[in-house]
Amino acid sequence: MSESLTEAKSLFTSIRVSLAISGAIALIAGIVLLVWPLKTAVIVTGIIAAYLIIAGLVYVGLGIFSGKKGGWARVGHIVLGLLYIVAGVIAFLNLAAATLTLAVITAIFLGISWIVDGIVSLTLLNKDGSKAWTIIYAIISIAAGIIVLFSPLLAAVALWWVLGIALVVLGIIQIVRAITLGRGASESVGAAEPVNPYSDAGTTPAV
Repeated sequence: MSESLTEAKSLFTSIRVSLAISGAIALIAGIVLLVWPLKTAVIVTGIIAAYLIIAGLVYVGLGIFSGKKGGWARVGHIVLGLLYIVAGVIAFLNLAAATLTLAVITAIFLGISWIVDGIVSLTLLNKDGSKAWTIIYAIISIAAGIIVLFSPLLAAVALWWVLGIALVVLGIIQIVRAITLGRGASESVGAAEPVNPYSDAGTTPAV
């Protein structure tokens, strides 16, 4: 009984610690996004720029040292790698401009995706059981996509704020879950019926 109780407590402790850590990370990330949105966006852009340079070096290395590939394949890898490197270097040299450009491009792609999603939903209207909800979804999706395309920068800023608020809320919820998780189960386990000390000895207490 004591071993099972110890294992249950250990399991709950591990889960609570994991939830607390993930919640704290989400909460901190959300606060950083809300307090320093521009600096955080620049950091994210810097990470992407670093990735482009590393990927470019890998492609150049594949093109140079991969003898099994054909000539055009090796040239293609080298050219692609050089393009990645140039893009990453340019982004590093102009982080503010690259951040703004990346935000606008992301918003534009999001707007196009919403418009396409709404159109696709309308094409499947005859096969959908809930036509009214499908029409409403399609109209909202297309309208939101058009609005984003006309104001991509405002949409990018709004999405950044929504992301920060969502991370803060999710982080708080995770921390609360970590605090409250397992309380009822621990109490029920601790309140289990005690073991009769005379059950294994085959004797009864003396009267």
